[in-house]
Amino acid sequence: MMIVHHQGAIEMGKLATSKGSTPDVRALGQRIVAAQGPEIELMSGWLAQWGAPMPAVSDHSAMPGMEVGGMSQSSATDQLAGSSGTAFDRQFLTLMISHHEGALQMAASEQAQGQNADARKLAAVITTSQTAEIEQMRAMLATLGTA
Repeated sequence: MMIVHHQGAIEMGKLATSKGSTPDVRALGQRIVAAQGPEIELMSGWLAQWGAPMPAVSDHSAMPGMEVGGMSQSSATDQLAGSSGTAFDRQFLTLMISHHEGALQMAASEQAQGQNADARKLAAVITTSQTAEIEQMRAMLATLGTA
């Protein structure tokens, strides 16, 4: 399910790369796309090795950690696509914090219950990197101020 989750982050990251009003938001979007694409490839490779099917986007609706700001991934992405300027930056950061918090829930579950050492190791990497990004995004939000 982390594959589907990462795909959503990549969609949002691409929007930030093209629509962000600040260089920091655009750069963050680029980093998210650059980091999560290879992780998707790695996880997809594991599924192929294990003979497991790739998850469908529709599979994620009931999975803990898959909502973004209380919305489905597609609703959050659609709402974000309709924003611009500083409002876009603020909304992107707020939604991506929520998105990363969902990934942290999923990674904690994998670390606690996962059967594969490599998958547990990736969950630890995701926890470290996305916790750091959450702190960075909170700081970026603080510099943007309120609407």
